Amino acid sequence: MLDKLIFVLKKIITSFVMLYGYNLLVPAVAIIPINTITIILLTIFGLPALIFLIVIRLLIY
Repeated sequence: MLDKLIFVLKKIITSFVMLYGYNLLVPAVAIIPINTITIILLTIFGLPALIFLIVIRLLIY
């Protein structure tokens, strides 16, 4: 049980760091906000979710 909790916490922290790192590297127009929905998407789906969020951000805005 504790192993699963630690695994989920690692994924959440990794997702936050991945999104924060992306926001540091890109220009201001393509910044993806760090909120609960984006963190949950990245936690569940990982890198494909980040790519999807980038595409959505560039197409819509």
